[in-house]
Amino acid sequence: MSNTAPLCSRHILACVWDFDKTLIPGYMQAPLFKAYGVNETAFWEEVNRLPELYARKGIHVSKDTVYLNHLLSYVKNGPLRGLSNKRLRELGAEINFFPGLPEFFGLLREHAAKVGESLKLEVVLEHYIISTGLAEMVRGSRIASHVEGVFGCEFIEQPLPPGYARQEELSLSDPGEISQIGVMVDNTIKTRFIFEINKGTNKNPGIDVNAVITATDRRIPFENMIYIADGPSDVPVFSLVRKNGGVAYAVYDETSEAEFRQSDQLQAAGRVHGYGPSDYRQDAFTPRWLRKHIEDMIQGIARGQEFARNTRLGTPPRHLRDDDETLARRHAPRTEQTSLF
Repeated sequence: MSNTAPLCSRHILACVWDFDKTLIPGYMQAPLFKAYGVNETAFWEEVNRLPELYARKGIHVSKDTVYLNHLLSYVKNGPLRGLSNKRLRELGAEINFFPGLPEFFGLLREHAAKVGESLKLEVVLEHYIISTGLAEMVRGSRIASHVEGVFGCEFIEQPLPPGYARQEELSLSDPGEISQIGVMVDNTIKTRFIFEINKGTNKNPGIDVNAVITATDRRIPFENMIYIADGPSDVPVFSLVRKNGGVAYAVYDETSEAEFRQSDQLQAAGRVHGYGPSDYRQDAFTPRWLRKHIEDMIQGIARGQEFARNTRLGTPPRHLRDDDETLARRHAPRTEQTSLF
């Protein structure tokens, strides 16, 4: 046990969540395609074929994010004409979640606070979402008010023109449809956002994510972090969190045998500490598992603080009493007296 644990009484824990197939069945874009009359299955079939088709032309694209450009093609060529960030946020309200959500987020936060209180610690649990999906849709969903931050893909509606820096005034016309990618998140870039949460960059932009910060000075230590996601594409984050002392947990849709086997393989390969169904009602397995490991984290913090106090804080000086001096003489080592002659 390290004696470098902070001696403060306030501690921050984080549950970091994937979104698609972790908090919701399927993909978040379903309400978008329904609203615009786009065949969802056909869209994703096209997306899945794009990397190979582009490769034949000598062009390499990211399998995780090529769908963003394909969405923009749908906007430019008509099927999604007029799609704006505002509309994406409105459609986010139609996203359906797995049972128990979003209420479970608040209940888990309350549970962490109560466990901390029982150990005379102030514990704050924060929820974050990191997704390769669309940040605006997540922000418009019912879960948005329950999370501390959302990291996802974002679009620009009106790109600034060449030479804009030389213009004294810029037009302030109403926002139009999305036309460029502002933020691209793939399953490797997700690890960057984990470091932002870890170091506190998301709370203090003055802290560079690449800055060297000692473990004790980081806002949310990795060992206070749980990452919850659904599949092999999240292995980079699972590995990062596990390697640094955090907890990794996989979820699967109970209606899918394939997803169950996938989660089991992740645990067998040592990628996650555990797995369970994506049912977030209070008495279901996954909430019980998460509560238990959050309790373990908080108890670990308490033990770490006790150890740090015992090893780093000296005993304060006090006045000696007569009985102290008598006791000291009684236990002093005896020495043999020898003659000088």
